[in-house]
This record gives sequence, C-alpha cells and structure tokens, in this order.
Amino acid sequence: MGIEHPKYRVAVVQAAPAWLDLDASVAKSIALIEEAAAKGAKLIAFPEAFIPGYPWYIWLDSPAWAIGRGFVQRYFDNSLSYDSPQAEKLRLAVKKAGMTAVLGLSERDGGSLYLAQWLIGPDGETIAKRRKLRPTHAERTVYGEGDGSDLAVHDRPGIGRLGALCCWEHLQPLSKYAMYAQNEQVHVAAWPSFSLYDPFAPALGWEVNNAASRVYAVEGSCFVLAPCATVSQAMIDEMCDREDKHGLLHVGGGHAAIYGPDGSSIAEKLPPDQEGLLLADIDLGAIGIAKNAADPAGHYSRPDVTRLLLNKKPSKRVEHFALPLDSFEEIDAAAS
Repeated sequence: MGIEHPKYRVAVVQAAPAWLDLDASVAKSIALIEEAAAKGAKLIAFPEAFIPGYPWYIWLDSPAWAIGRGFVQRYFDNSLSYDSPQAEKLRLAVKKAGMTAVLGLSERDGGSLYLAQWLIGPDGETIAKRRKLRPTHAERTVYGEGDGSDLAVHDRPGIGRLGALCCWEHLQPLSKYAMYAQNEQVHVAAWPSFSLYDPFAPALGWEVNNAASRVYAVEGSCFVLAPCATVSQAMIDEMCDREDKHGLLHVGGGHAAIYGPDGSSIAEKLPPDQEGLLLADIDLGAIGIAKNAADPAGHYSRPDVTRLLLNKKPSKRVEHFALPLDSFEEIDAAAS
C-alpha cells in the first residue's frame, strides 16, 4: 500500500480588521473561525497583523504626527499578549472548531511589539509562535525582529508540513529556501492589503505580490494560502486627515489567493473591497507530481556549488548563568 496523502478543505481570510480595537478584532477572528468550520475547513489562514490591524499610519506621515494623533499608544495597547484573556479566547475558539489556525497579529511582549503568526492546533494548543524576521522599511519604527528559530516547518497530523511567512519575507530568497529545505507542504503567505501608494508603487501592489506568493508555490512545490486584509472606509476616515493622504491609501486592496504546487490558482478570488473566505479542497498527493519535475531543495539542487547557512538558535537578549562555588579559592586573610 502506498502513501495516504491528506485531503482537506482550507479557508483563507479576506476582510478588514476591527482596526485598533483588540476585543473587536478577537471577536471578528472568532466569527471567521466559526464560519470556516461550518463550511468544512480544517485549516484557516489570517492576514498579516489582522489583530488589531496593520499600522498604515506609518506610511502616511511622521512619527510625531502618529504619536500626536494617539495611534502609537493605541496600537501598543491593542496589540495581543500571549498570556492575555483575549489570546485564550482565540485558542478556545480554535479548539471548539476542531481545526488548525494560523493567526496574524501584532504581538505585545513586554515593551516591544512584533509582527507575529501563531499556529494553533485543533486541541487549542500552540504549535508555534513565529515573528517576522526583519520588519520592512517603516515597519521598523513599530516592530522588533524575529530570529532563525522562526524559519520553521511543523509536521501536523492530517494537515501535513505547515509553515508561514509574512508579506515581504516572500522577497527573501534565503529565507524561502530555508523553508523549502524543510519539505514544507502547506504554506501561509500573510499580507496586509494592497491599497497603499496605488498605482505609483508597483512593488507594493497586488500584481507583484500575488506573483511572489505564486512563485513560492511553484518553487517550493507546495500549496500556498495567501490571506489578505482590506482597508475600510472607517480606517481611511481616521488616518487620512489631509486631502493628499487620500491619494496614498485607498479602500479595498483585498487580493487573497490560494495556489497549488504547480502554481495554479485554485480558488475564485473576491472583489478587492469584498470581505469573505476563499475555500479550496487540497490533496497533498499533488506535491509529489510537482516535485518530480523540480525540487530546488532536493534533486534539482547543487549543494556542491551553492549552500545555505541557517542559524536556528533563538536569540536571547539575556543569558543567565552562575559560577560554581567551588571555582573560588578561599583567601587566608592572615597570610596576605
């Protein structure tokens, strides 16, 4: 008897966040988890920083303006702490739904924030907490960095080998290769929305970044779930306090997608300003067919020519240690 490949339904979120409102963000996330479960999904993927929403204000004006408008304080206060009651509500919702969830959030840890993805299993337990390795450009005024331990793939019963990256981590060839080399089968490519600086910054637009997700699928011979948030009119009204800013950030920007390991689009896309779930039934058996042609981290590689160095050790800010007492020699005060 050959391999029995998992077959199941996946759900990808395209929705506006309850912006800068932690409790409402958690409630909306739980509602989407319940909806996905009701539609038969076993895995749901959320956009980047869906809780409490992406800090678009960093791209619209100065840090002083953001502080003066109260955005900086509100963003910190409404980011999600792992040990909080809100986080426990999310874990319980995933457990009740009996599914696996990849959450996208701003994680508050002490006095720092991180662009995080939490992988929660159907038992409500945390599979992994990862952080964006290097926040992009203006994001570095808000978030700290992850480390090599965040480039990990997790083998899950009935789901397969599951991994995740955020946004422009999909433009980092070495980070992608580190994931491919772990035989990733299902990948969550989380995006915040494609409504910024449109149409005069193509690198930030949906065509370029949907292509990045699609290339990831065919390079890694894996399924790619690409959730994407939208920008609501309420968010525009709050952040765009001058006429010129209305030309920088637009309503909509949702371009969620699901790709097969051959790069094919396997879910019907929603209009950019529409909220909902993209659904697809996936069969991990298709991966073997794709890898037969090209496996860049396997038979199609040349490690004698090029190789990747990967440091997966967690980067601790403080290393605690103590010297053994017997390492000290007693000094005879009378003899000195």
